[in-house]
Amino acid sequence: MSKQLYDIDEILESLKQQSDEIKLQLHLAKAEVRDEWPVLEKKLEELKNKAEAIREEAGGASEDILEAAKLVAEEVRHGFERIRKLL
Repeated sequence: MSKQLYDIDEILESLKQQSDEIKLQLHLAKAEVRDEWPVLEKKLEELKNKAEAIREEAGGASEDILEAAKLVAEEVRHGFERIRKLL
């Protein structure tokens, strides 16, 4: 597995862990957090799907696809940080 694919897997695992932790606190969350959460979960699911597609085409995956996946991951991470601050 290439270093970049390993990086994506590592990012996904970190985001999944953060997602699980936040889910435990959501029942106490403010309404605005509850509105933002489904959007972030959808983006995380899209990122998982992109990672799977990249894995399937690992030999031919271009740099821009990997970078785009990393940008989505960073967006999700920032969203999680916003939610943590609101909790």
